[in-house]
Amino acid sequence: MAEQKLTKLGEYLNKRAVNKSQISRRTGISKQRLSELSINTATKLRADELYQIAVAIEADPCALLEYVCGHLRQTVKLATL
Repeated sequence: MAEQKLTKLGEYLNKRAVNKSQISRRTGISKQRLSELSINTATKLRADELYQIAVAIEADPCALLEYVCGHLRQTVKLATL
């Protein structure tokens, strides 16, 4: 069986060797939802979920956001007055 490609959140959780069942109990996010967030790139991670996961694994929410969404950076062009 081919290995599934993980999302950035999935990679982060694997690197931290966290137990998804424990995260589920601490956050109220279902194990099924955590699995979807870890393996399905089409599944959208909500800000509240990211924060709850970070708190549950004792990680800095900003660092987790940077890891998961850092590739989304764009140059913001400010309108001139």
